[in-house]
Amino acid sequence: MALALAEDDNRPFTGLSDVSISEDIPVEGDISVPVSSYLRDDGFSTLDEPVKETILRDLRAVGKKFVHVLYPKRSSALLRDWDLWGPLLLCVTLALLLQGGAADSDDQGGPQFAEVFVIIWFGSIIITLNSKLLGGTISFFQSLCVLGYCIMPLTIAMAVCRVVLVGGSGTVSFAVRLAVVTASFGWSTFASTAFLADSQPPNRKALVVYPVFLFYFVIGWIILTFSPSP
Repeated sequence: MALALAEDDNRPFTGLSDVSISEDIPVEGDISVPVSSYLRDDGFSTLDEPVKETILRDLRAVGKKFVHVLYPKRSSALLRDWDLWGPLLLCVTLALLLQGGAADSDDQGGPQFAEVFVIIWFGSIIITLNSKLLGGTISFFQSLCVLGYCIMPLTIAMAVCRVVLVGGSGTVSFAVRLAVVTASFGWSTFASTAFLADSQPPNRKALVVYPVFLFYFVIGWIILTFSPSP
């Protein structure tokens, strides 16, 4: 009986000994890759790209994102290739423009460079965490990218306010600055919500927009109440 079981076990392999490989069929393949195949531009690579071209390409990408903020629409162009160079540049520019205010004295303790820097980045991180906790589908750095780039209207407003304040700080000057800051605040809020709207749950969009509203409102209030030192 054991002999019969052994014969049954070997039955599936019956006939394998009769299989032969023709001498005309090579049994060893050539796994070497021609050098010329590495030289083809099948994909984009920056390993051999000059540094100048890399910097110019990145600057063009940042410029295109600025254009998307000036003409906001429901598009993923700002989210597709996110970066933090633009937000960093805008944050530093805004902090520098807010330097030298009359409130920078020790008595009043106005906003310093580090304080403005922390307010912007800490606020962006809080809004991003809130968006993720509410079920947002974009990544953490994509949200930071959108919130940072959308500070551009407020940064432009700060530059305009500095120019207006050169002529004085009267009632007319305050009215002009109020109009500019209000318009830039609305533009920043509208642009950021336009990019973030499709990535949020439909029944929780208000909970996402409200912190964004407060974030840009605080920045706008800092710009409006700024007054240059004598």
